[in-house]
Amino acid sequence: MSEIDEIVAQFASAVWGVPLVILLIGGGIYLLILSRFLPFRYLGHALEVLRGKYNNPNDPGEINHFQSLSTALSSTVGMGNIAGVAVAIAIGGPGAIFWLWVSAVVGMATKFFTNSLSVMYRGRDTQGNIQGGVMYYITEGLGKKWKFMAIFFSIAGLIGALPVFNVNQLTQAINFILLEPNNVPTGFTTNFIIGIILVIITSVVILGGLSRIGYTVSKLVPAMVALYFLSVLIILFVNYDQVPYYLSLIFTDAFAADSYKGDPLLGGVLGGLILLGIRRGAFSNEAGIGTATMAHGASKTSEPIREGLVAMMGPAIDTLVVCTLTALTILVTGVWQSTDVNGVSLTAAAFDASIPYVGSYLLLLCIAAFSISSLFSFSYYGTKCLSFLIGAERKHYYNYFYIISIMVGATTSLSMMINLIDGFFALMAIPTMISTLILAPRVMKEAKVYFKKYK
Repeated sequence: MSEIDEIVAQFASAVWGVPLVILLIGGGIYLLILSRFLPFRYLGHALEVLRGKYNNPNDPGEINHFQSLSTALSSTVGMGNIAGVAVAIAIGGPGAIFWLWVSAVVGMATKFFTNSLSVMYRGRDTQGNIQGGVMYYITEGLGKKWKFMAIFFSIAGLIGALPVFNVNQLTQAINFILLEPNNVPTGFTTNFIIGIILVIITSVVILGGLSRIGYTVSKLVPAMVALYFLSVLIILFVNYDQVPYYLSLIFTDAFAADSYKGDPLLGGVLGGLILLGIRRGAFSNEAGIGTATMAHGASKTSEPIREGLVAMMGPAIDTLVVCTLTALTILVTGVWQSTDVNGVSLTAAAFDASIPYVGSYLLLLCIAAFSISSLFSFSYYGTKCLSFLIGAERKHYYNYFYIISIMVGATTSLSMMINLIDGFFALMAIPTMISTLILAPRVMKEAKVYFKKYK
């Protein structure tokens, strides 16, 4: 297993090199400039769309704007925000959070373009149903000669959509917070039992299709974000005197990089820190990866720009709000310097330090909601990828592969799981960003028409 772990780590490091960083961040900055910061200028209108002001039941699609954003957020507001941020701080210190923010601001522009395209160029599956996503806007927008990129994205998506990291961290949280403090022996057996329980819960929802997934997560996501938000505010209030210091340290440490413990990349320690923040940011908000396009592409709308505006709010909620709250919780409590645990266990230590007795249990409740909701969304992404590759009538086979992967995630190491998903996310980003950059001028042409009508 250690040899496999090392191979997976080398694979993730290889694909997350300089070219991909340039493609994701450089491409995102280009889109931000091309749009003239449009995503930020129409935040108010985006909120109106999200509230349902422009909903039309006769529009094509399966779910409304709010459900599509909830489905996308349920896969992004998850363990990336809790465990992923903890991993970033453990390796890169407070400065890693600054680069996480940079990836989110740039990611808002990327999400606007990718998800506008997911509605602009919807295709049909082999059963004649309207579908959206990167693979469809490549074939419909760029033509059949580009289909190889759509196939590449879909193959990478089969692995990238697996829930192994979320399951792994939920299992670790249950062991660390619930079982070990109550003297319950933990190991392969308890992990296996947790995996079985997650399989049962997931099967009930995912076998019901997108409508059941969309309905479930639209109820679960707001509640879980609210609970997490409240818990973190209590911790920040208890440690209020430390908040200004650590907010300033995030900025100063972003360039000093004294606490970076990873491998020097991009020619130096600072380069390694930047890459770490961008990598964890991409893992958290998935901007430029392309997964969310499959949820937003199913939105009930005939206006692509509206869906782009709704989608761009994802990185703001996910990274600028939730990840920042997690980061401050870990920093102000000091656990990032006083303990050697990593991942979700580090966040749990922060909660326990500020809210004794109940803090870690509150976090466990949030983690369970985050993880389980993401299990629902990722299964939908995987079935969409398989449907594109071998036909909609066979897409249900992915669910069996998906359910087996839950057991793998529950019984395998953290480093292997995070590197595996990191690596395949990177592969998905290549066709997503290349096709988006080529098609971006068409989005701007559509946006000019849309905002002229809106005004």
